[in-house]
Amino acid sequence: MTIPIRFPDVDHWKAQVKCQSACPVNTDAGRYVQLIADGRDEDAFLVARAPNPFASICGRVCAAPCEDACRRGAIDGAVAIRALKRFVTEKYGAESTRPDTQDRLRDEPIAEGNRYVNQTPLKLFRNAGEASAKGSRRKVAIVGAGPAGLSAANDLALLGYDVTVFEAAAEPGGMVRFGIPEYRLPRTLIRSEIEKILGLGVQLKLNTPLTSSFGLAQLEAQGFDAIFLGVGVSKGRDLDVPGVELDGVVKAVDYLLNVNRGYRMDLGRRIVVIGGGFVAFDAARTAMREGGTADEGAAAAAEARVKEALDSARAAIRGGARDVTVVSLENFDEMPVLRTTQGHEEFEEARKEGVKFVTRRGAARFVGSGRVQTIDLRRVTAVFDANGRFAPQYDDSDLIAIDADSCILAIGQKPDLSFLTPADGITLTPGGTIRIDADTLATSAPGVFAGGDVAFGPRNLIEAVANGKRAARSMHAYLSRSARLQPSETIDIEHLPSRAYRMIAGFEALDREAAPTLDVGRRTGIAEVETGYDEREAREQAARCLVCHVQTIYDPEKCVICNRCVDVCPEYCLAFVPIDQLDLDAGARASLVARAEGDGMPLAAMVKDDERCIRCGLCAIRCPTDAMTMERFTITEQL
Repeated sequence: MTIPIRFPDVDHWKAQVKCQSACPVNTDAGRYVQLIADGRDEDAFLVARAPNPFASICGRVCAAPCEDACRRGAIDGAVAIRALKRFVTEKYGAESTRPDTQDRLRDEPIAEGNRYVNQTPLKLFRNAGEASAKGSRRKVAIVGAGPAGLSAANDLALLGYDVTVFEAAAEPGGMVRFGIPEYRLPRTLIRSEIEKILGLGVQLKLNTPLTSSFGLAQLEAQGFDAIFLGVGVSKGRDLDVPGVELDGVVKAVDYLLNVNRGYRMDLGRRIVVIGGGFVAFDAARTAMREGGTADEGAAAAAEARVKEALDSARAAIRGGARDVTVVSLENFDEMPVLRTTQGHEEFEEARKEGVKFVTRRGAARFVGSGRVQTIDLRRVTAVFDANGRFAPQYDDSDLIAIDADSCILAIGQKPDLSFLTPADGITLTPGGTIRIDADTLATSAPGVFAGGDVAFGPRNLIEAVANGKRAARSMHAYLSRSARLQPSETIDIEHLPSRAYRMIAGFEALDREAAPTLDVGRRTGIAEVETGYDEREAREQAARCLVCHVQTIYDPEKCVICNRCVDVCPEYCLAFVPIDQLDLDAGARASLVARAEGDGMPLAAMVKDDERCIRCGLCAIRCPTDAMTMERFTITEQL
């Protein structure tokens, strides 16, 4: 058996910073975590904010694909990247006492970490002034004030365009505002972050939905040169089973929209939520706080009028649902929420709050007289087919019944595109989303772009932000009549003296600690559950970062093959391996042979497993000839 190897190149060094590679907007999460560990919180904030106009919101509710990719996660537990972002945004973000800190990014490119072209739209264009001048007086319409639309508006405004956002609702934010419960995301924070975007000169028109009589043709007639559609997915999907039309069976998106608009729904005391994703968990945890009958709600309100604020909140909990059960087709290993680091923590919080779970069951029928009373659940024999596609199979002979006063369906969402007409020339996919070019996000209609959920189906917040930013670049290329520019890359390499390079003592033994939360007994109404790290906790959690920007570099010209680096490595990631045990292509083998001495065949080659390396630096310290060095790689993209 041979060992597969590769020779490192630019793509290899980029891929080593796994958190950044996994982030849809290329946030250099590792670098801002390292800066927090060093006590440089303002610099950390600028790194976190540069690519992401919703950094503060993401600090609360991002799905954090960076954590799922984190190298530390393969050892013990991923670095708590999202919660550390919250730590610095609370100091310097839109919600802080220093909200203008981010304004520096309009004029100064960030000085830390890997810098990609989507981070500061003006400064990373070589001809920024010319780009801005071209953009001036060109009108762009954004349809939908959700994260995709507002992210596009942010970058287009920075590029000099006259941007107007049309929003159907009475407030901006889309599903961030109307889909995410307030106990996870304070409304004041949403408003503060959006106000920073509007402060760039973006015009916002609320209560202005697109319709068949006020649609794309009317926007073009008003002089808009390009249009971005980011209307999201505001309609829930139905189950095709008997009884779904009964009162008490509601869609999760409708339930969350009503709750987040301040309306109370009569759900009764026994609530079943069908689904296994984040929306299902949001609905279940909200139901624990908001459930109960109308009479019970009135009694709680009456009690609240004669008590202090804390007693009032506790009264709301007493009026809440006492029995909430999540029913999912998947078992715990397959459940969408439990496929992510953040999802595991969400699951644990739901269990603490009393949410129950029934897995590997699907609704067969809803039973009741006018209103649902019982749900028959059939056993699921398979969720996916042999190709991994979602294709549930059931055993209809294996049924159990569960009592329910209401049922919330969290089984997916779809867009409302009733405003489109055949004359618009917009092609849809079989799934009912808008068909787009995956690279440019252009639709089949010239000058019309789309992104976020309306183009890709339900996705997470940070993917919507990335879509908006990509669309902004594509719209700029379209309006300036230029080819969509591909970035060039430069790499700066900083040699770190081995005697000066140090990881924080004991970093390898530090455990991941989730951000602190309120005690279950204090989780009342809209009280925010997660409280965030204090300074000591943040420094300690940031110190767990393995500093993947730093690489161990081996110089065979200096090596005396003493094997000390191999002996000292605590993770056994270095080895001298006979060349005949390496899986080499012809070119690589020829390259090694060309460097050989003596009989023309090297006896061995140094190999390293980058997946296991913890960047401790012991190999460089131990090496007597400086053949092993620690070097920081910084990549900069420019258009």
